[in-house]
Amino acid sequence: MCIGLFGVQIVWGLQNVNTSRIFQTLGADVDELALLWIAAPITGLLVQPVVGHLSDRTWGRLGRRRPYILAGALLTALALLAMPSVTTLWSACVMLWVLTASINIAMEPFRALVADTLPEPQRTSAFALQVFFIGAGAVFASALPWMLTNWFGVRGGGDTVAAAYATGAVLLLVTVGWSVATTSERPPEALAAGPADIAHPEAPSERGAAALLWSGVGWTSGGALIAALTLVLQPPRELYLIAGIAAVFGLLQLAAVALRRSGRTSIGMVVIVEDILHMPLVLKRLALVQFFTWFGMFALWVYAIPAVAALDPVSRDPASPGYARSADWVGMLFAEYNAVAALVALVLPAIARRVGRRACHALCLTCGALGLLGFATFARAGDLWLPAIGIGVAWAAILSLPYAMLSDGVPARKMGVYMGIHNIFIVLPQLVAAATLGALVRIPFGGAPGGALTGAAVALAIGACLALTIPRASPV
Repeated sequence: MCIGLFGVQIVWGLQNVNTSRIFQTLGADVDELALLWIAAPITGLLVQPVVGHLSDRTWGRLGRRRPYILAGALLTALALLAMPSVTTLWSACVMLWVLTASINIAMEPFRALVADTLPEPQRTSAFALQVFFIGAGAVFASALPWMLTNWFGVRGGGDTVAAAYATGAVLLLVTVGWSVATTSERPPEALAAGPADIAHPEAPSERGAAALLWSGVGWTSGGALIAALTLVLQPPRELYLIAGIAAVFGLLQLAAVALRRSGRTSIGMVVIVEDILHMPLVLKRLALVQFFTWFGMFALWVYAIPAVAALDPVSRDPASPGYARSADWVGMLFAEYNAVAALVALVLPAIARRVGRRACHALCLTCGALGLLGFATFARAGDLWLPAIGIGVAWAAILSLPYAMLSDGVPARKMGVYMGIHNIFIVLPQLVAAATLGALVRIPFGGAPGGALTGAAVALAIGACLALTIPRASPV
């Protein structure tokens, strides 16, 4: 069941390494990159909880999770083939939305599939094994443009990116097809109900609808207030984006309440909000850790290429051969940190058993903070292989330990939706980063992209401290 994640991560790796290159080639300025990347976190915010909620209630010939994995893979392959062919900045943004939504449909059920299938003592090792396949896929994806150019003679620039995306589409379909064909799932009746199920009603309650109403009013009012303050005070324009997202989120909740009062008794959004109201304590604490963790990683993905290119004055033009070489080198560094993550993941279960999951997670995030600080301060691009090791150690923990801690504390029949809700707390910091990193680079750092990586290092250090507050048990 883990092999499909090799193909899924090839897609994420290609997106992480090449999206900024595509945007800048089409004319985007460096301080616009974070805003243009907004598609990734927004689609994750919307898609993953919904897919988790739906898959919890699905059962057919392919089981609960596999229909969504297969459908998402097919859509992703089509988007991969189309993405490198775009010729305008707006069409590149649209295709990024389509690509990210599709791969989120495929990826979300993989986490729940492991939690559904395996008993609790095996889950840390299982999620670590997922990281091994994720790391291997990311290594391949990150190095693929370089390999196509240097081993197979593909011309640099757009031709290399197009060939890499086509290769990724084929490998995604092959690996996901293998997982879908060779994995069996337990039927819903085989998932025994436990004490944690009692507080999670299937039908939305009046309390849930009332909470949704107040939440909708609060989010809508908050969005309007942010927009008004932005208009009056004229801070960075990215705050309009946050205002719009907050207002739309609030209006969707108010619409759900209106449907409920018109006689609808089973509304997915209301049920998901009730599940959020009943979040286990471990998920609440993880939310804080994930905010700072993913803020830092998002900054790395967006600004690594322009930061490395800025180390060489002749490579700063996105259309120059030097910039392309810097982008390929960043791909190799990303391949390195993913390779380190794949190897470290194999020993994480033993370390976690010895010192505990939360201490292990804190230690790994500290290594990541040091690695990001190295990316921000080293003066030679050729020396960045050293801090990439620390980032790889952190990445191994980020992709495994939170899921292992979460899967022990949620009801089995709600595994999909809670994995999706957990993703909300991965996505929200990326939204904040997308809306604020441009201003962070533009104002205090004078447009230097390395400043964003300094902020990323601070964020991971805070996350490491907060990881020590995650409870060992999972009380609700």
